[in-house]
Amino acid sequence: MTEAAPTPAALPPNVLERADVRSAIANHDFGEVFRLARLHGKASYAKIAEAVGYKREHIGKMARPETEGKGVRPRITQHRKILEVVDGLRIPGHLAGLAPRPWELERTATISVPEDPSTLLAQGGAGLWDVAELLRRTEMSSINSGALESIEQGIDQLARAYPYADADYLHQRTRNGLQYVTKQLEGRMTLRQHRELLVDAGWLFLLNACVQYDRGQHEAANLSKAAALRIGDEAEHGEIKAWAWEIEAWFALTQCRWQDMLHAVEAGDVADQTHSVGVQLYAHKARAAARMGDARLVRDSLDAGRARLDRLPRPDHPEHHFIIDPDKWDFYEMDAYRLLGDDERAASHARSVIGISTGPDGTEISPMRAAEARLTLGVAAARSGDIDEAVGMGTTALAADRKSLPSLLLVANELDKELRSRYPRETASRDFHEQILTITRGTATPDLPF
Repeated sequence: MTEAAPTPAALPPNVLERADVRSAIANHDFGEVFRLARLHGKASYAKIAEAVGYKREHIGKMARPETEGKGVRPRITQHRKILEVVDGLRIPGHLAGLAPRPWELERTATISVPEDPSTLLAQGGAGLWDVAELLRRTEMSSINSGALESIEQGIDQLARAYPYADADYLHQRTRNGLQYVTKQLEGRMTLRQHRELLVDAGWLFLLNACVQYDRGQHEAANLSKAAALRIGDEAEHGEIKAWAWEIEAWFALTQCRWQDMLHAVEAGDVADQTHSVGVQLYAHKARAAARMGDARLVRDSLDAGRARLDRLPRPDHPEHHFIIDPDKWDFYEMDAYRLLGDDERAASHARSVIGISTGPDGTEISPMRAAEARLTLGVAAARSGDIDEAVGMGTTALAADRKSLPSLLLVANELDKELRSRYPRETASRDFHEQILTITRGTATPDLPF
């Protein structure tokens, strides 16, 4: 079989072996990959644009160093686009956490698989979780520190990708991780190593619960959440238990079970009072109180959450799903004030959320938050008599590529209720209602555990 033809910007081996290039690929920071490709691989932005199917100007914007201007560089988040970049630059799939690409299979069809794991690592062929397996084999033991560290790095990458990455892609990667960790738990190891693997499994089950719920798989998400809570108990890991209760509070919020939500918040606070999960629990308490019309409890909960947030150091990676981003506080206040009918404050926070969620070139780095902020602006517009603005904001929100369906529909239904009560005879109101019904009908995903 002939070797796959090169592309105009195929990265040479010496560039792919660089630690900074591999780190950028692993984090799906392809703007940085483009910058490093030009710097070390002598690939012009014009050639990169030709190879990946983007305009040259867009490549230049994505490759702009983050020290220039404000915010972070725009991200490529759609799975299809990621594959186009990986194929265009001839990046081996395992470096980006993907299966081997078709052109790799063509190139390696006549090459024998090396026996030495270190050679396999150097030449490619190992996916995100396979790296840990290869490190384990090098020491001929059930598990070792290198393998454990590789697993933790994989989990960290997935949690940091959660705000923007394709939900199906995250789901597959998380399933792979759970399968690998479960397999390792069957081997011989020390008590300390066993606990570390249990903790890793706990974090993966938490992330899996979130992604499954985003995809509309409610029963499966409940199973993953329950597994995380049980692991938290077994490993005596208060933070995992608290996040499991936080996820239960989120489930209850989107299902309008206010008392269950308050119970979950209290249970989470008992489980852990030292990490940032407590901030999220206070925010959920405020959101439940707002939906029950208890303005005093809303204010008390927001004040307590803000005070705890201010005592925490600013995180190095605020995009990490299980580390509270200080900028998210506007999002919580936006939700509470919208429900209390304080449209001016809600709209102000919504505009702030959209600003924080948008990069310098207009690319959204937190599309789920931005969508709910637009729905909030839509509610405010509907209440003020501007139906065109209300429907426009709502339609844009529903069209977001990255969605958490239960959360999005919760707020979208609030806008729908405002439109139908205030403008029952308007075609725009009926059209928006039909959009929501279409999305709701499409959420019937097969409810499988994994």
